[in-house]
Amino acid sequence: MTPSLGTRASRRAARQADAAVAEEIGLTVHDVASDLRRDVAAVRLPLPVAGAADAEASRDRLLAQLDEHLLPRMAELSSPAVVVVAGSTGAGKSTLYNSLLGEEVSQAGVLRPTTREPVLSVHPLDADLLSAGPLVELSRVVQHEAVPRGTALLDAPDLDSFVQENRSTAQQLLEGADLWLFVTTAARYGDALPWQALARATERGASVAMVLNRVPKETLTTVRGDLLQRLREHGMTDVPLFVVPDVGPHEGMLEPAVVAPVRRWLSLLAGPDRSRAVIVRTLKGALGALPGWVTSLADAVDRQRDAADTLRRTVEGEIPAARRLARDAVGAGVVAGASVEARWRELSGAVGVDRVKVRGDRARSTRRAGRARSEALDGLRGDVVAAAARTLVASGARVEERLRGVLAGPGAPEGGESVAPDGTARSAAREESVPPVVEEWADGADALVATAAAKDGDAPPQDAARLAAAVKAYGQHGLATLLLAAAAGSDDAARVLTRVLGTLADGPVATLREDLADRAAGVVDAEVQAVLDELGSTDLVDDAAAGLRVRLAELRRLT
Repeated sequence: MTPSLGTRASRRAARQADAAVAEEIGLTVHDVASDLRRDVAAVRLPLPVAGAADAEASRDRLLAQLDEHLLPRMAELSSPAVVVVAGSTGAGKSTLYNSLLGEEVSQAGVLRPTTREPVLSVHPLDADLLSAGPLVELSRVVQHEAVPRGTALLDAPDLDSFVQENRSTAQQLLEGADLWLFVTTAARYGDALPWQALARATERGASVAMVLNRVPKETLTTVRGDLLQRLREHGMTDVPLFVVPDVGPHEGMLEPAVVAPVRRWLSLLAGPDRSRAVIVRTLKGALGALPGWVTSLADAVDRQRDAADTLRRTVEGEIPAARRLARDAVGAGVVAGASVEARWRELSGAVGVDRVKVRGDRARSTRRAGRARSEALDGLRGDVVAAAARTLVASGARVEERLRGVLAGPGAPEGGESVAPDGTARSAAREESVPPVVEEWADGADALVATAAAKDGDAPPQDAARLAAAVKAYGQHGLATLLLAAAAGSDDAARVLTRVLGTLADGPVATLREDLADRAAGVVDAEVQAVLDELGSTDLVDDAAAGLRVRLAELRRLT
């Protein structure tokens, strides 16, 4: 249908009339709701603590409520009030829907599910007022004269349809509607589904009416009384209740007299002013329900923060002992192991690395022999570096295992398992990061020897001469290798250094051993930091819920 000029004019008039409604709702509400939507969408609950899964589901529902009803409705108050006809499989929704319109508009029958495609019926004069949004996009829109002006009737899929897509669509349509017309039967009104749906409507502040369908005449009074009592018990005393008697086996629509009460009720909503009152009432109800949802979500974010604080304290509490253990492993002088000893025996027999002559405290050797010893000592350096790397890797592995135990073992803090180290990932990270650290340590020995040789003029003449003789006998690189081996715990290397340098070797050996201990402690820190990084998300900081708390304060001022 092509909108007429009159229809366009009516739309402009409706928009002007919205000014009063907007003032009633509050011009700032849309901004607050938009800001709330942004902050709610940003919420992440990374730790699997108690209540996190429920809070995530609540967050998703709150987003759906904002996206599919509140924000679209606030943006377009002139659109007709949407009344969704919803219920469980076989409740007779589509038959009731068609009967209200007096025409087969929505498919009805015994095959399930019958409502595969939502149908949205609107009066032709209101068609131009329908605003784009999820309801229109998901539905087949039908213009029908029987729809009361100012309203739109939506036949939704079954809430308990065996087709997942239908169930999801039904829930989405319910979130976007202004009023729920819930249909159940005398045989099924006690099921869990009707009450779950009604509780969901109440939770989000939606307006609700109920149709009790197919009630046998002989039990009508009893069933209606029981249902009214249940509604009172659920705090729904103001919910309109319509009873449709059981008319027995039939095909097609119900008699007009049977659905006349529901049709009269719908006519009471007709007209721009009255339907807009329904919209405003539902919006106010929805807005009034938001603070409870936001409070619950903010509390869940705070629980995440508290759990993260506990986990951080647990992890950081392991640092002193782990660092001490790693340093002790180096300080005990046991880094050099069997591989270093075997290499030393090989060098002793092949090049006589330990048989340099010493006279008058000075090593006696030619430079050529010194170069040969330096080259031969390269193999020893490789073994020392490899042994040091294994020591540091082992220190990191011990820390990883300990952290996994305190975070995922018996008595672990809540949420710890989710941040416990991944053994495979951490092992690969250590194998990649430790070798450069140890190579840097080895380079430090070369720097020590080079610096000492360059400053020999500052040393006492006797010490300077002794150092120069040792460098001649082993080369700077070879002498640095002996220092590394001694620092790693090689007694053989230490004896050679004592012969050729005496006490001059004590300082460099101690420095290199302390440096390696520091690097072992650094490996420990890296293991701990990997876990702390997992807890360093902005979702777990102290003020993670601050945005939600601000929106909550704004909502409370508005509602």
